[in-house]
Amino acid sequence: MTALKPGRRKWRLALLIASSTLGTLVLILGIFAGFLVYKADHTISKIAAPAAPATTASASPSASLPEVTASGSEAPDDSERPITFLLAGIDNREGSGGTLNTDVLMLAALNPKTHAASLLSLPRDLQVKPETISTHKANYYYAYFYNQDKESAMASTKQMYSDLLHFPIDHMVMINFDGLRKLVDALGGVTVDVDMDMRYRDDADGTDIDLKQGVQTLDGDQTLDFVRYRKSNEGTQQSSDIARNARQQQVLSQIADKLATFQGITQWYNVLDIVGDNVKTDIPENLLRDWMSDYKAMKPDQIQMLPLETHWDSPYIYANEDSLREALNTLRTEAELPPSEMADLPDVIGTYETPDEEASNESAP
Repeated sequence: MTALKPGRRKWRLALLIASSTLGTLVLILGIFAGFLVYKADHTISKIAAPAAPATTASASPSASLPEVTASGSEAPDDSERPITFLLAGIDNREGSGGTLNTDVLMLAALNPKTHAASLLSLPRDLQVKPETISTHKANYYYAYFYNQDKESAMASTKQMYSDLLHFPIDHMVMINFDGLRKLVDALGGVTVDVDMDMRYRDDADGTDIDLKQGVQTLDGDQTLDFVRYRKSNEGTQQSSDIARNARQQQVLSQIADKLATFQGITQWYNVLDIVGDNVKTDIPENLLRDWMSDYKAMKPDQIQMLPLETHWDSPYIYANEDSLREALNTLRTEAELPPSEMADLPDVIGTYETPDEEASNESAP
């Protein structure tokens, strides 16, 4: 047998080492990718609605809702149909007292065909007047239903707002504020245009908002301050609802864009951990899997935040009736629903009318 020359022996050894290293790396990546798929399934199982019983229909109000479209008909097997949501943010941070009040509440309509979404932010202090429940602020009702029956709380909250606002809601999604903070940190921060100096302190829950006006990259804590800022006790001006809506749009758009560019499996690993620990929804597992596997197709290219004119009359915020009707009908259009007159809107939501211009002119001196 002919002995290998020294140069060829070194080359063969290097090739064997490289092949062994590459094979080990492929094996590790394969194991990790498999674990990531398992982790994604585990995350979906944690946040999705529990499977409905196979034999009998549930008596819970949510039993039929995931099976119905926004128009009220049976949901077709169509990945491009519009989807409507009630999005809620709960503050369970240390020092918040463990409240279940929904400090952020949004109605959303997503149209995969047009790659567009419209969102309406409902002020947390908006007066809400359900027929069978006492009048309270908008952020009260999820906690109310949860204390009655935590299993049906999302379904009951969703159904109540569907009925009151004449806007059929397919799904509800809840995120803990701490989850938003962690998600932004996992994404490396968000770059936004801070529209004003923001200063607010609250020693009771540890809030210490201190942001300066201008374009900057915010970490998770700062982003949470940015989207929550409403008033100041340290000399800066208070925020209007329209300004808060614009800030929320900036953050949501940044998060959606960054998730769409994720390529590294380690990035998704961190995100899945955060989502699993901080998000709850009544969306069925099979739908969540479909949406996650086709995230780029589901992600809207345009997100429209709908303005809502309001005024404060302690202890409630009241919505301009015409402004609220217009916003709700814009959501209905995005969801491919016909316009609604919503004649009983003032009976269920605290509203005020736009002053009649002719009447104002006649009464002027």
